[in-house]
Amino acid sequence: MATKATSTLLFTSILIFRTRGFIMADQAATADASRVARWVTILGVVMIIAGFLAVLAPGPAALAATIFFGAMFFVGGVAEVAHAVATRTEIGFGWKLFSGIAMIVLGALFAIFPLAGIATLALLVGGLLLAHGVCSVMLAFKRRPRRGWGWILFDGALSIVLAILIAAGWPSSSITIIGLLAGFSLISAGMWRIMLARAVREEPPPQPA
Repeated sequence: MATKATSTLLFTSILIFRTRGFIMADQAATADASRVARWVTILGVVMIIAGFLAVLAPGPAALAATIFFGAMFFVGGVAEVAHAVATRTEIGFGWKLFSGIAMIVLGALFAIFPLAGIATLALLVGGLLLAHGVCSVMLAFKRRPRRGWGWILFDGALSIVLAILIAAGWPSSSITIIGLLAGFSLISAGMWRIMLARAVREEPPPQPA
């Protein structure tokens, strides 16, 4: 009887400690998820505010975007040159070295001549919109008459129209275009981060196996 009572007590204690461990793990997971969601929400709000400021002041936003892209090109070029030097005995060393130097020069030019950089970015955006529009129109006619082909056609036509407008106003409208695109991009990125944080906060904690 004593042995049976001891075994029962031991089993009950193990069950209690295991249940308590699961509860503490769930609470820790919930707290971590809430903490992450809070910081993601704060980041989203900051990005939305920055986006609205960029829309209200497209000039400084375009300048900041150009400097940002210039810095990205410069850092990427330095990394490419370092990689080329580290693998100089492999095939393609010359091409990798040339590519890295070209990126460094391009990044430096963006920083030294920001207005030219803004115009270049606007032209690049226009080219990307045109390519996207043409591909979307071709995809729409390929999917016709299946459901949704009209929306794809509309998206493609709108992209082509925007590309034409950018080309027609280039380079005088470059500052406004890049500034507004930067602003709307920040607003969109901030909104989906807030929605992601909300989904993380509402997601139920994982159940123990």
